[in-house]
Amino acid sequence: MRNLLVALTALTLFTACQKEDHGDANVHITGNIKGFKKGRLFLKRESDTALVNIDTINIDGSPAFESHLKLDSPEMLYLVIDRGTTESIDDNLKFFAEPGNIKIETTLDYFYSRAKITGSKNQDKYAEYEAIKRRFTDTNLELIQRNLDATKKGDQVRLDSISKASEQNEKRRYLFTANFALNNAKFEAAPYIVLSEIQDINTKYLDTIQKSMTPQVAKSKYGKMLSTYTADRKKAEATQAQ
Repeated sequence: MRNLLVALTALTLFTACQKEDHGDANVHITGNIKGFKKGRLFLKRESDTALVNIDTINIDGSPAFESHLKLDSPEMLYLVIDRGTTESIDDNLKFFAEPGNIKIETTLDYFYSRAKITGSKNQDKYAEYEAIKRRFTDTNLELIQRNLDATKKGDQVRLDSISKASEQNEKRRYLFTANFALNNAKFEAAPYIVLSEIQDINTKYLDTIQKSMTPQVAKSKYGKMLSTYTADRKKAEATQAQ
């Protein structure tokens, strides 16, 4: 019995120490970067127009990593890899973090493009939006190429047609984004998408989206930002109308 009490006491102390080590962290991020044996990882968040470091992880031998963070609400974070000797445009992995357990699996050679992120409902929703947004991006790239070809040939009729098609594609992207935010107003990803993708959309759309947010989303970081931004836009327009 005495040995059992000693074991239970030791287990309790160990558990308490483990909890104390991570303070009030509510986000546990684990991951694996295949092929990455030595270097550093940085977890960053947006602050005004800059990225601010919130955690540094040293990699030496094992490609596995983990981080414990405290977030007041779901937030877009950036996992940045320092390869040590080489630079790449594929060094920055953007993902939507939220309280709970999040897992990131990727490779050194395709750090961003082949990343698999699980454990975040907001990340799932953001990835869904990005997948459809790529269709508009691909269409825009095709129109740019067609514009270059028409410019070389001096084909004004074709240039005018391409210009109209480009405007229509952009309008469709804006409307799709607004509808996506409205249909997913229970996710914190919704106000983030509005602020990052269609900030200059007509105020009536902003107002509708802002009012459609659930109370929980409205109290989140991006929910508050959208409410403040919408109120400022409405105030500015009212002043101009006077």
